[in-house]
Parts: sequence; structure tokens; C-alpha cells
Amino acid sequence: MIFPLLLDRQRPNGRYLDELLSVLGLEQRRGHLPSQLSGGQQQRVAIGRALMTRPSLVLADEPTGNLDSQNSSEVLALLKETARKYEQTVIMITHNPAIAHTADRVFQVSDGVLTDLGGCRA
Repeated sequence: MIFPLLLDRQRPNGRYLDELLSVLGLEQRRGHLPSQLSGGQQQRVAIGRALMTRPSLVLADEPTGNLDSQNSSEVLALLKETARKYEQTVIMITHNPAIAHTADRVFQVSDGVLTDLGGCRA
């Protein structure tokens, strides 16, 4: 999860890393290799990697694409929780209408053209 910081020659904040591992439910997997993690755990690591740099905007392209329904629900819940906790905006791309329905606002794109600006769901 600290790889993006290392690429930028920054020192990881150990407390923040511990907090993210806890929020993502990965405390017990800290030293594991990707091949030793489930698909859901790998997705949570990817979310953690995105959050390590404390961005104000998170872009998630099909974050549940290869996951079963249980892990998909967990990943969506984590994205919502971390967005609220760290005051971030998440822009998620999905082809799944059920997943899109969980968003606060949905934009519709058809053949590369924005066709619906959607309404806000607060």
C-alpha cells in the first residue's frame, strides 16, 4: 500500500498506514504477498494504495468487476466509509446498474456522450 509514496520518495506515515489497514480489515495481512490474498483483500489493498496519498478525489474503474457479491458489497461499503471518513469524492465507473444505484449521484454515458446528469441523492 505504500508503493505510491515510495515512488514519490516520500516517507510513509506509520500511524496512517495502521489506521488504513484497520479500516480496510487488513491488519492480519500486512506482510502477505498478493498471491496470498483473496480477490476481495486484493481490492481492499488497491483501495488502500489509492488512499495512502490522501487524495481529495478517488477514481475507481470497475472496483467490483471481478468480485463475488459478498466482496462487491464489502468493497462498496469501504469506498463509502473511507470517502466520508477522509472527506473524499469517489468517482466510480461501472456497467452494473445495481452498483450505480448505491451512488449519491449517477451520470449516464452512452457511446461516449454524457446523456444524463442524474440527480443528487442525499
